[in-house]
Amino acid sequence: MNAPPPTETSVSPAQAPHPDLTGYYRDAQERPGFVRRLFDDTAVHYDRINSVFSLGTGAWYRRHALKRAGLKPGARVLDVACGTGLVTREALRLAGPGGTVLGLDPSAGMLAEARATGAPLLQGRAEQVPLPGASLDMLTMGYALRHVADLGAAFAEFHRVLRPGGRVLLLEIGRPEGRLAHGLARAYLGGVVPALCRLAAPRAGTLMTYYWDTIEACVPAEAILGHLRGAGFHDVGCETSLGIFRAYTATR
Repeated sequence: MNAPPPTETSVSPAQAPHPDLTGYYRDAQERPGFVRRLFDDTAVHYDRINSVFSLGTGAWYRRHALKRAGLKPGARVLDVACGTGLVTREALRLAGPGGTVLGLDPSAGMLAEARATGAPLLQGRAEQVPLPGASLDMLTMGYALRHVADLGAAFAEFHRVLRPGGRVLLLEIGRPEGRLAHGLARAYLGGVVPALCRLAAPRAGTLMTYYWDTIEACVPAEAILGHLRGAGFHDVGCETSLGIFRAYTATR
């Protein structure tokens, strides 16, 4: 006897952004704790690490991406996985004194560093945003999508907390296409950057090695766009710069 077709209440299987990397942790249950500890241990060094890792894009690129995504003065914004507040700072400048920018991160160490931004901060995960529905004009996430447990659950939460017409901006680093570009990125991001970061702290080198491994294993852009559409977003797109930096945008 054939099984009945799925109903609207059927639950889709979780879609992690990449397979478990068991060289760092044993299974999916251990991954969130491993990632949180890694960021806690490297928080005080993270801004210096980022200046090496970002290939010089820095504040200008973040600010430019926020403008292109439609961030305007007076907006109410949540920066998910805010880390030390690199995206938060640029959002504060663009939202202006009439706007509100909040930061959310699971790492207590990162939040301690982000206090310098002056933004209100919340401890929590992308899959469970501690805010009421339809309360935001924009939601941002900078280079942390690879660390969520479930793309579908995270995007459903993003859709829930945005007002109709609200925008989402996800900044990411993607695996370059083409053998030469991939080889250069692997040599720099997977080799040179971890080696340089170990000079700051041993765990910083581990963080950057893990970063590259998540980039290598991450689902393609088409899968991320598909999950955004599946969560109910429209006007979904992805802009790529220098073959590696990706800015995903979508509208509630």
